[in-house]
Amino acid sequence: MLKIVLYQPEIPQNAGNIARTCAAAGAELHLIRPLGFQWGSAKLRRAGLDYWSDVHYVLHDSWEVFLNSLPSGAGVWAFSSKVPRLYSEVGYQDEDYLLFGPETRGLPKEVLELCPAVTIPMPGKVGRSLNLAVAVGIGLYEALRQMGEKEHRAEG
Repeated sequence: MLKIVLYQPEIPQNAGNIARTCAAAGAELHLIRPLGFQWGSAKLRRAGLDYWSDVHYVLHDSWEVFLNSLPSGAGVWAFSSKVPRLYSEVGYQDEDYLLFGPETRGLPKEVLELCPAVTIPMPGKVGRSLNLAVAVGIGLYEALRQMGEKEHRAEG
């Protein structure tokens, strides 16, 4: 099972939409505090619709608590608009963690220094970055696509 990690997410509607995407994709959701909203807020619940019962989620009190919870050898891929390596050029594995930063500032330098980082290209005129929920969907479904190809090759 892939894991989506939101580092200090700020917008409840994004977190709710991401939770719904995780339910649809069979991915686990990890949220690292502090959150920019109250857990269980109406906006969060509304964006997740009635999928919350199907979302496997873990709340972490801090980055350090999250790091300490990782199994030995865990693959953590940090998504950032500040790096050159494309998200589609790496090989994702089942049980990998896809890490995304807060909407207004992205992942801090000290986090990016600990994890291999990838970017989603934005050749258009978007000034900063994609919406967080969109970026998560792109990254998650690329990882699922790759893993599906590996399964088909193993079967053939």
